[in-house]
Amino acid sequence: MADNLQEQLYQNIRAALLEGRFQPGERLKIRDLAAQWGTSPMPVRAALQRLVAEGALEGEAQRSLRVPAMTRARFEQLLPVRISLEGLAVELASQRLGEAELASLQGCVVRMRQALQERNVSAYLADNSQFHLTLYQACANPVLLRLIESLWLQVGPFFNRLFTEADLSLRLNDFHEDCLKALQAGNGKAARLAMEQDLQYFGQFLLNLLSLETTQGAG
Repeated sequence: MADNLQEQLYQNIRAALLEGRFQPGERLKIRDLAAQWGTSPMPVRAALQRLVAEGALEGEAQRSLRVPAMTRARFEQLLPVRISLEGLAVELASQRLGEAELASLQGCVVRMRQALQERNVSAYLADNSQFHLTLYQACANPVLLRLIESLWLQVGPFFNRLFTEADLSLRLNDFHEDCLKALQAGNGKAARLAMEQDLQYFGQFLLNLLSLETTQGAG
């Protein structure tokens, strides 16, 4: 029972990180999380320690841990690796997607469009995570999927920053729609290109944001 509880807590916190429900630099207090889920601190601490080992959190698991802050140097290292791995996963998945998976991806795109219209950040990020990870899971390569999810755990909390400019947020679904159309047409290379463009376009915005914050901090 204890092992099941720890696994459930781990999956819950992991999903929250993937969906950007925690902010970079945010502290996660063990007692607060235990109270939230109605459990003792011990299984929460064990779950958080697993996420520390994966690089998703940092600190000492005594009272609290922290979502790592994002720096330009770190993001510059993560972005090209993400583009390569996620693009490959999309191309592999394109030949393996069935009607159920395509319908799930279509539902995500529709809900993301609605969330953007309503400025519902949490709803958008939840479906964004579901869209990407549903697609990547269809690649049928567990090694590739583990690498992608490890990177997502590190960048997921930073996705909230995409909503700092209204004009930018209006484009957040464009490449998803292009990718879906290509997948529906069975064009894996076009789907891969759309995903790589998505990561590059918004990744460059986030890099510029980090540069601006570094400059302001130095000033």
